[in-house]
Formats: sequence, structure tokens, C-alpha cells
Amino acid sequence: MRKPIRHSLLAAAGTLLTTAAVSAPMSLQDYLALGGPQPDAHVAYGPAPSQFAELFRPAGNGPFPVVVLIHGGCWTVEFGGITQMRNMAGALKAQGIAVWNVEYRRHDEAGGGYPGTYQDIATAVDRLKQEAPAHRLDLARIVAVGHSAGGHLAQWAASRHRLPAWSPAYARDPLALPAVISLGGLADLRHQAALIKSSCERDTVQLAGTPTAARPDVFADTSPAELLPAAIRTILIHGEHDIVSPPSTGTAYAARARAAGDAAEVIVLPGASHYDEVAATSPAWAIVGREIRKALGL
Repeated sequence: MRKPIRHSLLAAAGTLLTTAAVSAPMSLQDYLALGGPQPDAHVAYGPAPSQFAELFRPAGNGPFPVVVLIHGGCWTVEFGGITQMRNMAGALKAQGIAVWNVEYRRHDEAGGGYPGTYQDIATAVDRLKQEAPAHRLDLARIVAVGHSAGGHLAQWAASRHRLPAWSPAYARDPLALPAVISLGGLADLRHQAALIKSSCERDTVQLAGTPTAARPDVFADTSPAELLPAAIRTILIHGEHDIVSPPSTGTAYAARARAAGDAAEVIVLPGASHYDEVAATSPAWAIVGREIRKALGL
């Protein structure tokens, strides 16, 4: 049986609901203006300019729970990215949560697209195994959080233990990500191809490559929906007024995940757009931040 959409955690906090209702949804320009503190470490995981991650490490001795944060931007360099995610990263660091803010080559960068983008995400996530001891990171308490195109990549990262061995992005013993929070994600590349085209002007070939005799189905190793069941918990969060990835997108993915046997839940942010989802300055942060803490067992 399909679970009902949970329209907010604000039902018990009427003042916050009122604030969300009267606040104008954030625009793309508001999103591009987001910023936050500088990271505590810059870690290159490859030679390309976009192959790096930023570590935000809280004060203290740890061990610290970890958020793997993956920015969106329609898989292109045009719409911001890692800089805007520092807004969330700074807020999480202040709560004692370490953040691994991932940059990657997008489809319009040399080496990006398929398979480079996926290889970057895999390499960046697995690099945490190497970094964890020195920075006192608790990889037993970890959640992947991605926005928009980054929602797709975060869901893919959490599901990639299901990749076929022939995939160029396949890796043995990938870092386990038992939970993923997708903020306005677009993760079913096959069934959401038309939406991705209308919202982001991206064609399937830019995200998943071209079919070959050895790889006739380009979605088999690029779309998280094709990797179900992944034995993970997926929380799909969408703004009420999100027109890039509307709530129905999350509802459809959650239904497919649950039908495959995975745990999945949809949350709708009252009065929010596609951009409020990632702003710690937005009323929506009361919900998003709480879901992150819950996923970490905090």
C-alpha cells in the first residue's frame, strides 16, 4: 500500500508553517546568491580542476557524523554548484556534523558526462575511507544529501553497490550509504527524461551516454531507479512550488522504490520552491535539517 505524502514536520509548529506560508519562495537568483563559510580542508581526488571535495569539520574531538553533500545545477556548470552548498554545510558544521561537499565534472566539462561524472562521484565518496581516520569522521553515521541533479547523483552513489561489473563506474566494496535525502532530485532517468529535458534542457545522451552492443540500455548503470532494490532508505523532499522537480516526481519514485522492497518517503515543503530546499536561511530548513539529523540518528 502506498504511504501518504507527509506534507510537513511543521504540523506541530504552527508558527513556522505561518512563516513558510508568507515567505516568498526563493528564486534562481536567490539560490545563486547563497554562500557560506570556507571549508576546513580542500581535498583533490583527481587531476582535473573539478575533481575535489571540501571538508567542513566541527570543533572538538569527534568522532563526527558525516553528510555527503552533492550539489545540483542541471548537470551543467551554468547554474552554480559547490559554492551554494556551503550555506547548508556551514549550518550543519555548527550542529556538530561534518560535511563532505563534493565537486565533480559536469556534462559540459572535459571528461564529464558518462562515465566521467559517475566515476568522479564514486571516487569522491570512497575517498572518505582514506580521510576518515585523520579527521575523526564516523562513517557508521553517514547520509548522502543531494539537490536536483545532485539528488540523482546522491541516490546513485547510495545505490552503486548494485552496479553491474561491466560498468566503468563499478568499484568493489564501495562506501556504504544506508540513507539518502534527495532534495528536488531527478533520479529516474528513463521515466523522467521528458521532465529533465523541459526543466534542465538536458538530453539523455548527455547524462547516460549512447547505447552500444555491450551496453544497449544506457540507464542500467546511470539511473538509480534501475538499481532498485538497493536496501537503502530514501527520503524525497520537494518544495510545494517546485516546478523543476515537482512533488509528483518524488511520489512516483517512492512508489517504485517501495514496490521493489525499499523504504522510501516523500515530504513536501510548504510554500517552498526548488531552491528553498537547500537554503539554511529558508523556513524549509526546519524540515530539511531535522530529516538530516534523523538520518544520522541524532
